[in-house]
Amino acid sequence: MAGDMSTFLVSEAQLILDEARRQKSEKIKTLGSPIQLSGKALAIQVHESYVWIAENTAVVRKLDLESGKTVQLYKGHTGPVTTLAFTDTNPGSGDGKILITGSWDRTIRLWNTDTRELISTTKDAHGDFIKSLFVLSSHNLLISSGSDKIVRFWDLSTLQRKEPLRSVGSISSHTRPVESLYASTCFDTSAVLYTADTMGIIKFWFLTKDGGSSPTWRGTLREELIHHRTRINEMLYGSDHLWTASADGTVQVLNRASPEKSPPPIEHPAPVRSILPLALTELGEPYLLTGAGDMMRVYDVSTADEPELIREMDAHWHDITAIRLWKRVTAGSHGMSRIEPWIVSTSLDGTIRKWRLSELLSLPPIPKEPVISAPAPPPSSQKSGFKMTDDEERELAELMDSD
Repeated sequence: MAGDMSTFLVSEAQLILDEARRQKSEKIKTLGSPIQLSGKALAIQVHESYVWIAENTAVVRKLDLESGKTVQLYKGHTGPVTTLAFTDTNPGSGDGKILITGSWDRTIRLWNTDTRELISTTKDAHGDFIKSLFVLSSHNLLISSGSDKIVRFWDLSTLQRKEPLRSVGSISSHTRPVESLYASTCFDTSAVLYTADTMGIIKFWFLTKDGGSSPTWRGTLREELIHHRTRINEMLYGSDHLWTASADGTVQVLNRASPEKSPPPIEHPAPVRSILPLALTELGEPYLLTGAGDMMRVYDVSTADEPELIREMDAHWHDITAIRLWKRVTAGSHGMSRIEPWIVSTSLDGTIRKWRLSELLSLPPIPKEPVISAPAPPPSSQKSGFKMTDDEERELAELMDSD
């Protein structure tokens, strides 16, 4: 009887939540010129006028931000695509035309974005879902992490052979799934790496390349950082500062040069899934954009110890999963091109939305609705080459919302 009552209460709460979302979706249906997707974006990257989308429908989509039309579709994975990255066709060329994708199906796939050809598939790259990918192009090195708690290193120097990637090392010191990665080059044979897990623990590594006919990479743990209570959803680094967004509802900015000067956490009323510090972009502006629940917030962080919330708005009707900068190029007067900064956001509501940055920084706040944050609803039932089972749908909800 108690179980039946519990189920009833959960169902009633879900009905209330669904109705709140329905009402909100109607109220903000035109905000941000939404582009409706056939699935949900689990990761995105913006390159020129296109957004590359890793979807829960087991595909990667290249979408034109101006027209809203899909221009390329990459099929082959047999589970939700959770992460994507880019590398060069030939080492050092800087063209970034090779797409790398990681999925629930535990494979890493490489694609030629000129031809859409599948270059290679590395099966069983991890023992569980692949969570994150990071490329160090100068070292021809791909770093991956997964729900198996392992960080792995892969050689990208021979990708044109169209063979599975060669494993060149691993790290296995985390006790929880490794959610986020960030790395940077030091010298020709060394780099530094930050790894963050679902317990909120960050580990800082010094990586060295061992020589020989088949070089490998080895990680030496230098420091363990415990600043969050639970999962770290996003991690960025620049100008000696490590920026982290966590499911504990905070954004932290760690001053790595002078830890004692790190500012206090920026508190949010819901888990923070995505951050965009404009100081780390080409704009170099002292503003921070965050996505917590279905709300987007803009902070003035010019005074690090006293960040000022200058805007919060109803950007989506479900949890925001990514916020990215778009340098929009349009035709100006006298045949000159005009470059204007825009913001691209995506959410579990299945839309891509676009925002002019100048308006986010200057217009009066849009009237707010209560933050809506809860387990993700089942993925879209629209036609796709992949359909999740009921168990997989529940697992996706846990993956996106649990600690």
